[in-house]
Amino acid sequence: MSQEIFLLPDVGEGLVEAEIVTWKVRVGDVVILNQPLVDIETAKATVELPSPYAGTVVKLHGDVGDVMEVHQPLITFDVGGDGSSSAPAPVESEMIEAPVGEGREAVLIGYGVANEDGLATRKHRRSGAAASPAPVVGAGAAYAGSAPRSTPPVRLYAKQHGVDLATLTGSGRDGLITRGDVERAVGGPAGAAQSASARASAPITGPTSTSRFVGRELASWSTGPKEERIPVKGVLRSMADAMVQSAFSAPHAVVWVRVDATKTMELLAALKKHPNMAGVRLSPLTITALAVCDAARHFPGINSSFDSTTNEVVVRRSVNLGIAADTPRGLIVPNIKGADQLDLVGMSAALNVLVDKARNGTTTPNEMIGTTLSITNVGPFGVDAAMPILPPGTGAILAIGQIAKAPWVVDDEVVVRHVVEIAMSFDHRQVDGAMASAVLSHIGKFLQDPATQLLAG
Repeated sequence: MSQEIFLLPDVGEGLVEAEIVTWKVRVGDVVILNQPLVDIETAKATVELPSPYAGTVVKLHGDVGDVMEVHQPLITFDVGGDGSSSAPAPVESEMIEAPVGEGREAVLIGYGVANEDGLATRKHRRSGAAASPAPVVGAGAAYAGSAPRSTPPVRLYAKQHGVDLATLTGSGRDGLITRGDVERAVGGPAGAAQSASARASAPITGPTSTSRFVGRELASWSTGPKEERIPVKGVLRSMADAMVQSAFSAPHAVVWVRVDATKTMELLAALKKHPNMAGVRLSPLTITALAVCDAARHFPGINSSFDSTTNEVVVRRSVNLGIAADTPRGLIVPNIKGADQLDLVGMSAALNVLVDKARNGTTTPNEMIGTTLSITNVGPFGVDAAMPILPPGTGAILAIGQIAKAPWVVDDEVVVRHVVEIAMSFDHRQVDGAMASAVLSHIGKFLQDPATQLLAG
């Protein structure tokens, strides 16, 4: 037997540390290739790390709650022979290799392995050149007996909905438990009750528990300590650093307007009844997202950032639309890549995937970078309006309040309409008041008559 050390990988763009959230193995466990080892929380997301080796866990180099630096030892394994039983996980279309001693350690995309100088050495090659993993006698049986076979997203989905995978029979290939298996379990009486409880503990689009604060549960007012200190780390530290950077580096300005969104609500109600839209989850946020992307096409300057190192404004012709999400771990702003290319159904699907992944804690670091425009939806919390802070590197962010019935003047008569207030914060270095006002007016007109705007393309 020989020993191999799995180093904490860089799972994002230049991340320097991560916190251990949950160990999924113990010393002495026999693991197989790609078996989940640990959940780590970076400044951008919670990530599940799979095993790059098949063998026995000899040592865990940290405890839950420890913050470890990238490229430091995470787990030591005993592997067969010279370590050749390790092989790359089949992730997408490529892998990364790094030399370690006389052998090679295969790691996932974005995972770096430190060389003798402590620096990550990376080499890309096509997956077709990757060798097939050598079988490990007994490892598969040991793992199969300790955890049902399923993919990481399915395991997280089951955990979120309170479903024990050990009670399920997989309908997938070779008995693999699928998301459909979990959904059927959720549909049962016990599963429905567990699902409702799980969803209540992790709201994202509605009011949160009054005992929750920036990603953690607080004791009640009557039973809690007189003073409580909350470590600023992980997602909370990322949010704090980003907001301070933005507030003190970009000159914020704000414009706002009240809009008659009655036709938006009528359109949504009609679409939900249409047979061709069965299964499509639509909301005012869907229409708002389309409106923001349409505004960017008409006024590209709003989809820009200010490069202070070169003193240039960078205007982009593709919208990576960030959506502020209130998650169990705190506020994050993942984005939809190429949102301007999506139609109504595509935008609905993208938003639902984004929300589900944020709720389940499966948002990837790549989905947290590259945002060009953002939306924060404070309406579900019963708030009429907000003045948001810009995410760093963006030119504008739209805040949309609750859509509520209110008196409105139509043809010199006061009638009851669905009214919403929208506000836009913008970076006044590259966006002036005239452009911001034109953009906000465009979005308002879209919400006033979305059917016409959608048909106009």
